[in-house]
Order: sequence, then C-alpha cells, then structure tokens
Amino acid sequence: MSDVILEVKNLKKYFKTSKGMLHAVDDVSFTLERGTTLGVVGESGCGKSTLGRSILRLIEPSSGEVLFEGQDVAALSTREMRHMRKDMQIIFQDPYSSLDPRKTVYQAISEPIIKHKLIKDKAALEARVLELMETVGLAERLINTYPHELDGGRRQRIGIARALALNPKFIVCDEPVSALDVSIQAQIINLLKELQQKMGLTYIFITHDLSVVNHFSDEIAVMYLGQMVEKAPAEELFANPIHPYTKALLSAIPVPDLDHKTERILLKGEISSPINPKDECRFKKRCFAACEKCECGAPRLVEVSPNHFVACHLACGE
Repeated sequence: MSDVILEVKNLKKYFKTSKGMLHAVDDVSFTLERGTTLGVVGESGCGKSTLGRSILRLIEPSSGEVLFEGQDVAALSTREMRHMRKDMQIIFQDPYSSLDPRKTVYQAISEPIIKHKLIKDKAALEARVLELMETVGLAERLINTYPHELDGGRRQRIGIARALALNPKFIVCDEPVSALDVSIQAQIINLLKELQQKMGLTYIFITHDLSVVNHFSDEIAVMYLGQMVEKAPAEELFANPIHPYTKALLSAIPVPDLDHKTERILLKGEISSPINPKDECRFKKRCFAACEKCECGAPRLVEVSPNHFVACHLACGE
C-alpha cells in the first residue's frame, strides 16, 4: 500500500479583479507519496506558484481540501498552522529578495529555530547552524556575511538551510534554480536530490524547465491556465505525451545535437482569459487538434492508462 503524505482535493484559488474572478488555480486534485517528487510545469502565469503557496496556506485557498498526513491544512487554526509549518516548508525562487539584507547568514538560518523555540542554548544553536551550513555546502567562514556579499548559488543555499532548519517532511521548491547560472543550477539540483535521499524529504518541484524536471521528478504534472491538464510518471510523460499542450512543451526542449531534427509544434492563437472563463477547454484557441467537442464543457482529468491522467476530450474519448 502506498504511503500518501499529501492529498489535494478540488483546490481552488480565485482572485477578485475589477473585471471579475481570476481563476489562478481551478479544481486541482492529486496525491503525493512520501519521499517522492512531483514536478509541476507550465508557462508563466499558469498557476504553478499559486498552487504551491495555497497548499502551504501562504495564501488562503478559495475552496478545496489539502490533507497533509490525513490532516486538513485548510481547516487548521492559526496556532495549529504555526505548529504544522515545522513539517511544511518552501524554497523561494529569488534567493536575494527572500532573504533579509540586514541579517547575516547565522541570523537568517537561526531565525526559524528561535521562532519555534526548538533550541534555547546559544552554543547548541550555533552548532546547529554550522551543521546546516555544512549540510548545504556553505563554508563556516561565511557565517557572519550578509546576502549582498554572496553570489546567487550561496544565497540559495541559505534558503535551503532555512527550509531544513525545522526538520520538515515536505518542501515546495518554487523555481529554486531559475534565477541561477546553469552550472550553479546543477549543483543546487544535485544538493536537493542528495538531501531527499538522506532525509526522506518529499518535494513539489515547480519549474518551467522541462529538462530539469525530467531529471529531478518521479511524476510530472502539466498545468495550463490554472488547471492540471496531464499528470504521469516522468518517463511515461516524456515517452508518451497525450495532451496537445504537453506535446508542444516537449517539442520545445532544446537538444544539444546539430544532427538531431525536432519537429517543433508552434502554438498559435489567442490565450484564453483566466477571468470568468467559459465552461470549455481553455486550450482550444491555441490547440492544433481542437474540435467541436472542445466547446462543450471543460474536459475532466481522466486516467487513460495506469497512473497517467489527461484532461482532453479527444484523448479521453468523451
């Protein structure tokens, strides 16, 4: 029997605008097994980061359930949620703006430990900070430096150390390498993978880089305009993409081989508005396989093969 650590049921997050309700996350459901990684991909503005932050209640969901180890996160009081935060953490996209420029490396890493009153002895606290710095590959000599004195890779290591400070079970990685150089990206990804194996961590890895997510994830979920349109094991998704949007994304991955010829799928047409969307397929205006069925209600996420889910009228035979 699988050990499910996170279960998301019909999660929605709408934002009120002057023109109506913006459907940032719309009826998303999935389960995540302990010790695995779910990669979440899609274009900018598709709702990836909003999904991650809604799960952690950094922003309040509009409706739906988030069950973490069987406990509904959305129903917890402020005090109960504060206790839950020890098990659920986040690594932010920009390692500079997510750190307080007035705090040293020591102060930044020790802050969550002090806040949750895990260690009160000063010597023990310093030992714990040094241990975390060693874990994420930060030299001890950097303990009293400030963020502006460090490069992007070291700043992101501080963010990872802060996330690990409370010994969490689950971490949302919100595009943690997109602001870094390519060589530094590889170092951070390898570090996250190593930490997962060592500490049994569970990740949601949000990114727009499909080559990164394939290397890092056990399962991949593809989002488009707030909805999950396809979800499958990583190898299965790359070998057998079904949704037209997934096929277009995969065709755009650059291949470092001059002799390799890839048939690019160019998406044309207008992007549908996420504000008060119609009850129809949101991808139909850009879809190369659109038909009359696409206007007859939004497609449901259906399991078309073992653990491979797709929301497409044509693929599901609806």
